Amino acid sequence: MSKEKILKAGKIASEAKEYARKIIKKGMPLLEIADKIEGLENNEENKKLIQASKEALDNSIKLAKEKTQVRFMGKAIQETIESHGFSAVVNLGGHGVTHYQVHSGIMIPNFDNKKNDSLEIGQYAIEPFATNGNGKVHDGKPSGIYELKSGKNIRSPIAREVLEFIAEEYNTLPFASRWIVKKFGTKGLIGLKQLQENGNLHHYAVLMETSKGIVSQAEHTILIEKDNTIVTTE
Repeated sequence: MSKEKILKAGKIASEAKEYARKIIKKGMPLLEIADKIEGLENNEENKKLIQASKEALDNSIKLAKEKTQVRFMGKAIQETIESHGFSAVVNLGGHGVTHYQVHSGIMIPNFDNKKNDSLEIGQYAIEPFATNGNGKVHDGKPSGIYELKSGKNIRSPIAREVLEFIAEEYNTLPFASRWIVKKFGTKGLIGLKQLQENGNLHHYAVLMETSKGIVSQAEHTILIEKDNTIVTTE
C-alpha cells in the first residue's frame, strides 16, 4: 500500500472520530469508529484510567522509530500506567498492520518483555491497555466478530453463499455477524454457524479482565519510515 493511501486511511479514521464526537449523545451505544480509540466517560475515576492509557500511548510513540526494540516501548507504557496507580494489561498489546492483515508481525507489548524484537519500516498499531484490575484478560462470551480462516468446501448452499460473500467483501479482515444478517437475513446466522463448525471461520470472544476490573484503551496507527515516524490516525 502506498504512503498516500496509508495517510488517507488515517485521515478518514480521524474524521470519523470527530464526526462521532458530534453525534454521540449520552446513553447512545458507541459501536465501531476506526482503528483509533478514545474513551468517552463522565466518571472521574474512569477519566483517570483513560488518561493513563492516553499518556502511555504518547510516551511509547515518542520512542517509535526504525530499529527501536519494542520492549522499551512496552516499558514506557507500563511505567506510565503504573505512575497513575493502575496496571498495564500484559497479555494484550500492539501489532503490525499490513494489507488485509489488521494483526500481523511482531507484538508491541504493554510491558518490558525482555525480547529483542525491533520495529522495521512499515505500519504498526500501538495500543496500551490500562486497568484497575490485576492486569490480565481472558476470553468471555462470543462477540459476534468473525474472521475468515479457510476457503475449504462446505456442502450447505447457504453456507457456501455466505462464504463467497465474506471472501469477496472482507477477505481476511474481521467482520460482524450483523453485516451478514443485513445481507442474508437471519438465515445468514445459520451459514455462519455452519462455517464456524466446518473450520472456515474464527469467532472472536469478548475479552474480560480476569478480576472484573475496568479497562481503558488508547490507540494510534503509526508509519515507520527510514528517518521519520508518522502518526497516521492523529
